[in-house]
Amino acid sequence: MTENVELRVDARATLGEGPSWDEANRLLYWVDIEGKKVFVYNPAVNENKTIEMDQMVGAIVPRSGNEAVIAMEKGLQFMNTKTGELHPISDPESDIQENRFNDGKCDPEGRFWAGTMSFDAKEGNGSLYCLETDQNITKKIGNVTISNGLAWSPDNRYMYYIDTPTRKVDRYEYDLETGDINNPVTVVEIPEGQGNPDGMTIDAEGNLWIAHWGGARISVWNPENGELQKIIPVPALNVTSCVFGGDELNELYITTASTGMTEEDLRKYPHAGGLFKLKTTVKGSPTYSYKG
Repeated sequence: MTENVELRVDARATLGEGPSWDEANRLLYWVDIEGKKVFVYNPAVNENKTIEMDQMVGAIVPRSGNEAVIAMEKGLQFMNTKTGELHPISDPESDIQENRFNDGKCDPEGRFWAGTMSFDAKEGNGSLYCLETDQNITKKIGNVTISNGLAWSPDNRYMYYIDTPTRKVDRYEYDLETGDINNPVTVVEIPEGQGNPDGMTIDAEGNLWIAHWGGARISVWNPENGELQKIIPVPALNVTSCVFGGDELNELYITTASTGMTEEDLRKYPHAGGLFKLKTTVKGSPTYSYKG
C-alpha cells in the first residue's frame, strides 16, 4: 500500500465529519458539524461545493437522484444536494434540547442508522436510532455517550459500532432482513495514548479502518482476532472519519477537524480540518444509499 495521504480540500473545517460516497453521481458528501455546512466534493474537477445550514449537521448519506438524507441538530431530513432544499422526516429527541445527531450511515438494506450525543458529551445521554425504509424510526441502543462509527461486515452477518469514550469497537449479530442487532461483543480496543476511536469504514476483506480523534492516524484492524494490521499517519491531529470512494472503491477519503487545537498543534498541522485522500491496494465496501 502506498501511504501517500494527500490533501484534496484545504477546507479548514471546524469539525469535518460524516463522509459518504455517492457512487451513481461520483460525488463525495461530507459535513462540517460545528460550521453548519454540507460539502459536495467532485473529485473529477477537484471542486468542493458548500451548502450552508441553519443548524449543526452530523452526517449525510445518498438517496437517489440528487437526494440525500442528513442527520441534523434537530432530527433527520431529506435534502436536495443541488438546491439545499430540506424536508423534515423525524426528530426522535425533540424533547431533549441538549442533544444533537452525530455520525450516521446506511446499512446494506438501505436503512439509515444515526446516533445522538449531548453538546457537552454528557455520559449516557445519547442513543442510536434506525430510520427504516418506511420512514419509521426505532431506537436501537441507549445509554450512549458519543455515538460514532458504524460498519457492516461484507457477508452482512455483523454490525460494528463505536461509542467513542469506551475506546472500543463492539460487534453485533445483525439480521439483514429485519435490521435487528443482538449479542454485542468487543472486538477491538484502542490503546491509551493513541487518541480516541471516531468514525470508521470497512474494506472488502472485512478489516476495519478507524479514525483516531487526537491520534493523527487511521488504524486498520482485523475484527476476527482483534489484531492491528496497519497504522496510517494523517497530517491532522483530529482525524474524524473515512470512507472508500472512486471508481474502483480504492480511494480512502479522510475527514479531519480543527476544533480544540492549541496554537502549537495548528502550527504542526496547518491543514487541520481538510479533506484528505489515500490511494489503497485494497477495495473498500460501498456506501449504501437510503432506500426509503
